[in-house]
Amino acid sequence: MVKLRSKKNRKPHVAPDLSTPQGRARARRELVWGDHGFLRKMFSNLHQISPEMWRANQPSPKKVVEYAETLGIRTILNLRGTSTKGYYLLEKEACEKAGITLVDFQVFSRDTPTKEALFAAKELFDTIEYPALMHCKSGADRAGLMSVLYKLLREQVPYEEAIEQLSLKYLHVKHGKTGMLDAFFQTYADYNAGRDPADWKPFLDWVEEDYDRLQVKEDFLREFGKGVQVDKILRRE
Repeated sequence: MVKLRSKKNRKPHVAPDLSTPQGRARARRELVWGDHGFLRKMFSNLHQISPEMWRANQPSPKKVVEYAETLGIRTILNLRGTSTKGYYLLEKEACEKAGITLVDFQVFSRDTPTKEALFAAKELFDTIEYPALMHCKSGADRAGLMSVLYKLLREQVPYEEAIEQLSLKYLHVKHGKTGMLDAFFQTYADYNAGRDPADWKPFLDWVEEDYDRLQVKEDFLREFGKGVQVDKILRRE
């Protein structure tokens, strides 16, 4: 019988050494095969969401250079967090060579955002150098979350316009655990139901005074358990 190794017993990933041919080749394999970069070769899920901001999926080093040269990108927001794996190390190296500031700002697609992260997003959008591009792995869920926040906090557009950033157009699927993001924003909309859009409570005021992160998560998971488990069907992590 084959004994499977649990995640707790797995050895920590050792970063490939980009200064050696072997390490660089390994990093490339981790990007192309381990991180499914081959699927992104012909499709970047690239969209301009304002004159100063773009969204996309995980860029290859070639794409980083392309974004710098053709779009004038000065800042890339990496919404996946830091990593010892090749996809991150190669992106970081490419940004340094292209003169792009790489900002690591980790958010999650299957959890309700914390108040701290929401206020930090506002500060982030107010302080980075533009033009900028934000990305996660697929450019669908975490990029969608941050794009809605960008629209609400930076551009201060109406909710109905901002929430369009979290839609199937960008490959976001709400009928799985990523629907927790939709539930979060819907809770804000429900709080303001019946009010004229001009009279909606400011988003961060609602976050500070009324948002109960754990309750929103609990309510979503309760309803999610009653439906079709799309994540299992699609074999999503």
